[in-house]
Amino acid sequence: MRRNFPYPIGGYPIGSPAAGRFRRLPYGVWRRPFNKYARGVTGWLATVIIAGLVGTLSVNPAPASAAAIKLLALGDSLTAGYGVQPEEAFPARLQAALRRDGLDVEIVNAGVSGDTSAGGLARVDWSLADKPNAALVELGANDALRGIDPKVTKANLDKILAKFKAAGVPVLLLGMLGPTNFGTEYKTAFDAMYPALAAKYGVPLYPFFLDGVVLDPKLNQPDMEHPNPAGVDVIVKRVEPDARRLVERVADKSGAAPITPGAPPPKT
Repeated sequence: MRRNFPYPIGGYPIGSPAAGRFRRLPYGVWRRPFNKYARGVTGWLATVIIAGLVGTLSVNPAPASAAAIKLLALGDSLTAGYGVQPEEAFPARLQAALRRDGLDVEIVNAGVSGDTSAGGLARVDWSLADKPNAALVELGANDALRGIDPKVTKANLDKILAKFKAAGVPVLLLGMLGPTNFGTEYKTAFDAMYPALAAKYGVPLYPFFLDGVVLDPKLNQPDMEHPNPAGVDVIVKRVEPDARRLVERVADKSGAAPITPGAPPPKT
């Protein structure tokens, strides 16, 4: 069957057997084997292993200051950085760009490859526990890939935005465009939900997260579905002005002090 879904979705290449089966394992499924292993090693060795894993999984290579504005990036593989190094992923590159602009900001990568809007909704409360000052929401693309009714996707995104609003966390909504293979009615409904939600909650909207990157072989990985580092840089350059305004608005309200433009990242 000819593929006509023109942009990367989820943590697996479109058409792979894993793409439609991806599910996040419950906490206990992966935790139990670790507990069994940990009991067989000395306490200090387990501590070293855990510390090493935490350091390896960090997506923020440079420490932020205690007063840094914390920006949560909630999304799927396009946020998580599928196929690129952690420091090449969208959150890390955007953080670097904002710091170059003189903003003391830390971006938390809360992207999960394969996540739908329902998966993102399930993680919002957990993400809010980290006390972000603002958030980027990039979800819905996997819903379109799977042909989920736009009404369902819209309802999930609506609840996500409502949770952030209730927590007093301002949001920049990063939109997507619907596929054509489910018909004109589907695409029209999908494309309309982001502007409608942005208007309902009074949040800024960046209409198409992959603008300037989609279908360009120089800006995508070999699968032509996920941006390569050069593609990520294009996305960051286009999104950064909206993200900067979001962070500056938070900084103005909190009284956070900016860093000097071009200066090294702040130290703790």
